[in-house]
Amino acid sequence: MIAASLRILARGVFVAVTLGASLHSTHLAAESLDYRLEPRRIADDTWVLIGKTEDFSRSNGGNIVNTAFVVTTDGVVVVDSGPSRLYAEQLRRAIARITPKPVIRVFNTHHHPDHFLGNQVFADVPTAALATTISGQRQEGVAFVDNVYRLSGDWIKGTESTPARETVGAGVTAIGNHEFELIALSGHTEGDLVLFDRSTGVLFAGDLVFYNRAPTTPHATMAQWFAALDRLDAISYRMLVPGHGDPVSDRRAVEQTRRYLRWVERALREAAERGDEMAEVLGLAVPAEFSAIPLSREEFARSVAHLYRRYEAGTLGRPQ
Repeated sequence: MIAASLRILARGVFVAVTLGASLHSTHLAAESLDYRLEPRRIADDTWVLIGKTEDFSRSNGGNIVNTAFVVTTDGVVVVDSGPSRLYAEQLRRAIARITPKPVIRVFNTHHHPDHFLGNQVFADVPTAALATTISGQRQEGVAFVDNVYRLSGDWIKGTESTPARETVGAGVTAIGNHEFELIALSGHTEGDLVLFDRSTGVLFAGDLVFYNRAPTTPHATMAQWFAALDRLDAISYRMLVPGHGDPVSDRRAVEQTRRYLRWVERALREAAERGDEMAEVLGLAVPAEFSAIPLSREEFARSVAHLYRRYEAGTLGRPQ
């Protein structure tokens, strides 16, 4: 495991590193490729499709992410388009089961593949994201498709990286009878878009918040992430939709994410100050508080690969 993690660090490919999934060669027949998307109503006009708290695999086809949609008087607003062309096609059919209104806008919360690789299915609709997100989609999108296909197989056939076409920034926009506050943050990635529906009190937090699923850190900057969580805590929301895990009506998802990241940050900093080799850091125990959270061990190993060199570099030149 240690040698594999070191090779992953050298390779630096996001999906293979962050989501480390089963690479077995089981073939899935085309007729079995059904994500079985079931929208869950969480507020007036608001539905969430909740993904599995798993890695990318050939059994789940990348359905590991939360997507959502809001039915306004003008049409449907989609938050994240999912991990593949097939997912987005099935998402549009799921929306059509709820409402005959057309999709009129898609927002991408950030540039990771499970959140935007369905964009090509919305070619007839404005797709929007922060400028830094669009830049990341352009730079890494093709590699994302290749790696997600390697991890998930036939589910990803026909998927093309399609960056969002419209740049948005912080501000308030009215769409039909809903007023959305767009909040531009960073920490999980360079650009993390949060949407707060002031009309319902629903906060779409993207991957700044994970709940009962260990956070991923391939593009993380911890100080910015903690600042973003503080910003989310200042919002009087009625319901929070994390990027992964069940929606919650209280602060527990934000707090769980904060505590997990504080542990990772402290563990890496203290290890660097001791002069530990990466192999030693990989052997650290996961605290009992987090050990039952899905993928906590796997994501900690990946965080060591992603981040530990920074902490080692930060100790250079300090007086001993």
